[in-house]
Amino acid sequence: MTEQTPPEPTPTHAASVRLRLDVGYDGTAFSGWAIQPGRRTVQHTLERALAMVLRLPEVRLTVAGRTDAGVHARGQVCHLDVTADVIGDATTSLDSLTRRLAGILPDDVRVRGVALAPAGFDARFSASWRRYAYRICDEISQVDPLARGHVLVWPRHLDESAMNAAASELTGEHDFAAFCKRRDGATTVRALHGLEWTRKDGLLSAHVVADAFCHHMVRSLVGCLLVVGEGRRPVEWPAEVLLGAQRDPRVAVVPAHGLTLEEVGYPPDAELATRARQSRAVRTLT
Repeated sequence: MTEQTPPEPTPTHAASVRLRLDVGYDGTAFSGWAIQPGRRTVQHTLERALAMVLRLPEVRLTVAGRTDAGVHARGQVCHLDVTADVIGDATTSLDSLTRRLAGILPDDVRVRGVALAPAGFDARFSASWRRYAYRICDEISQVDPLARGHVLVWPRHLDESAMNAAASELTGEHDFAAFCKRRDGATTVRALHGLEWTRKDGLLSAHVVADAFCHHMVRSLVGCLLVVGEGRRPVEWPAEVLLGAQRDPRVAVVPAHGLTLEEVGYPPDAELATRARQSRAVRTLT
């Protein structure tokens, strides 16, 4: 009888925990969220600060939605995985982590809270929806110089009723290729849950909610609707552009500084993993 070699012992690893970070930033001086060689980005700034505070050689963040250069965020969400020994007693350490990050991060980015993520949570794939706002001032006498970095000044009056009528024809699940910058292998099918314009004290705001957004989608939608608001195109025109299903050169991409990521929504904890699996599937129109 041949003696069998005992199996190699299974290596033991420290338990891993996932942390959720809620983040806000002024995008003016950033080249967007994602790391780019030689450029100042939100991701690099946060990862460097986290590595310093957690005393790790490096950390890697996963974000709910990558923002372009100049785009702001109040309600950005991201996560990172660390071993349990890095944070110790969670309640005390996470409160301390938030305060320590505030002490070393620059003034234009802030981690507003850190929490243990529930099972199945993924900042990007578990998200049910994202909400953006795009702000425009079309009354020159009402322009607030203190808000110039967050509001687009428009030289002509805009008809928000016409823009809302046009926007209503864009909601639902569609292929938004006409309003997106294509990326290889990525789908442009999205579910636009809401697109509404409101006006208050001379400030016109677009509130845009979708399950996800493709590159330049919000800024292109806004640019298309502005043409309607000026009366240069009929209310039906944006829906016609949508049906074209390819990037339309007649649609301008409005400047980034008027755009803010306001909020990211997630399903109940028990549905997080299911939502993440659904989001990873390549989408097509049914």
